[in-house]
Amino acid sequence: MSVDQERGPNGRRLLLILPLLAFLALSAVFLAQLFSGRDTSVVPSALIGQPAPQTTLPPLEGTGLPGLSPEDFSGNVTLVNVWGSWCVPCREEHPLLMALAGDERIRLVGLNYKDKPENARRFLGELGNPFDAIGVDQSGRAAIEWGVYGVPETFLVGPDGTIRYKHVGPFSPASLKNELGPEIEKVLAEMS
Repeated sequence: MSVDQERGPNGRRLLLILPLLAFLALSAVFLAQLFSGRDTSVVPSALIGQPAPQTTLPPLEGTGLPGLSPEDFSGNVTLVNVWGSWCVPCREEHPLLMALAGDERIRLVGLNYKDKPENARRFLGELGNPFDAIGVDQSGRAAIEWGVYGVPETFLVGPDGTIRYKHVGPFSPASLKNELGPEIEKVLAEMS
């Protein structure tokens, strides 16, 4: 007796239908995600509400600015912007960072990610330098500690050193006004 004869007609039908059922189940999951209305551009961060990583990074030489240190967050409302000169979206958001640098209530620091120092200095020379400090993350280890998915990403750190907000991707005028602005105001209100 062959294996097909042992299974019988019902067993063969099940083997033929099983791939179709698996495909339909996966399709249903994907459709549910697609039509859920959830913003798929939002990447949740496990670090929100947690202390900022104890990252110490050397300065970007030739800028005259200090590197990045955990002490930088104590008592300051700080934006940590992860950027690289090779990053096209970083170039797009840079004018907005320059505008943010004019806000005396916040401190803007850069985490220069896997970049050549001469390229980073050229980038800042061309577009301006909004940063009060720049730490160089040549190996990418600090970005891993911060939970960075890609550049640019920006973190809002409260004066207690706790990460309050994370923005993935480049800022737009709308995201500055509707997302980051209210978060900064909330942190500043807590300080009053």
